[in-house]
Amino acid sequence: MFVRCAFFKGKIKDGMEADFHIHWRENLLPLWSAFPNLQELRVMREVESDDPDSPFPLVMAMKFKTRDDIEEALNSPTSWQSKEVSKRLFDMFDGHVIHTVFAADQFDPM
Repeated sequence: MFVRCAFFKGKIKDGMEADFHIHWRENLLPLWSAFPNLQELRVMREVESDDPDSPFPLVMAMKFKTRDDIEEALNSPTSWQSKEVSKRLFDMFDGHVIHTVFAADQFDPM
């Protein structure tokens, strides 16, 4: 399996925290959930970190079966719509987004 992550590295602008989280939840979550071939979606909000100088207030992770599935998702109309809707999110954010694809193995706990 493969997991494509979007790491929001930086800080939400002062006073924009609530609007930032409302925006992704109400406007982006439906789009992220609609990506073709998506097997699982996780959205994580940082609670604490051992590196306060590198905050990640939001991480979005999408699980796909194959790299081709990711490519199809990224070329979909949903992807283009998500990019457009994300512009408002970026207006409330001081930082940048890092997209990374991981090859992932899953193991059940013992």
